[in-house]
Amino acid sequence: MLGNVVPGPCHKHYFLLVGFLGFCLNSSARSQKNKTLIFTKENTIRNCSCSAEIHDCDYSLANLMCSCKTILPYTIDRGSYHSDLTVWFTDTAVLGMLLNFTVVHYLKLSLCGTTPLPKEYLAILGLKKLRINSEVKGQFLEQNLTIYNSGDNEMRDKLKVLRKDKQMFLYISVLDTSLFNRFSLLKSYSVENVSSITDRFPSLPYSEMFSTTSNKSYVVTFIY
Repeated sequence: MLGNVVPGPCHKHYFLLVGFLGFCLNSSARSQKNKTLIFTKENTIRNCSCSAEIHDCDYSLANLMCSCKTILPYTIDRGSYHSDLTVWFTDTAVLGMLLNFTVVHYLKLSLCGTTPLPKEYLAILGLKKLRINSEVKGQFLEQNLTIYNSGDNEMRDKLKVLRKDKQMFLYISVLDTSLFNRFSLLKSYSVENVSSITDRFPSLPYSEMFSTTSNKSYVVTFIY
């Protein structure tokens, strides 16, 4: 009958090597997850799939390092983005076409220009994390904002309650585009348990686009 076998130095090195290789493979798999980059340049819109993050507004590098194709405005799919989405833009018209009522969980917006933007609003669905990068008075400012984290215990409890009540839970982020004109901290505040967007925020643009049925509960986050 065999007793307990105590691993020798060779066995320990073997297990360490296996663990290290497993870590490398997992890290490689995560890093190979492509990111979506959309940018406008000379009246064209380019949709790119990138294996690594490209320096903001470096159009030549994006065309070289990413797999890009030119798309027409009327062919833009306002569905959902399951990977990270980065948008380089110079005006709000393209942002509206790309993002209004689109599901995006992880979004980065980079302003590639110095022209002041008008005060407009974007309605983005399901946004979890936002990064913005802009140049104000010759200085580049990148900021991060977490809207919500589905892994939080508090959020899991809320989702359980909502499922129990057979409600549909929807996050709506309303982003003020004029925030790119200011050299100030990115801020937000949220209003929970909103059953009717139209009644609660009658002056909010696009409010009539949301359903007013009683089986929906919204969380509206204003980003400014």
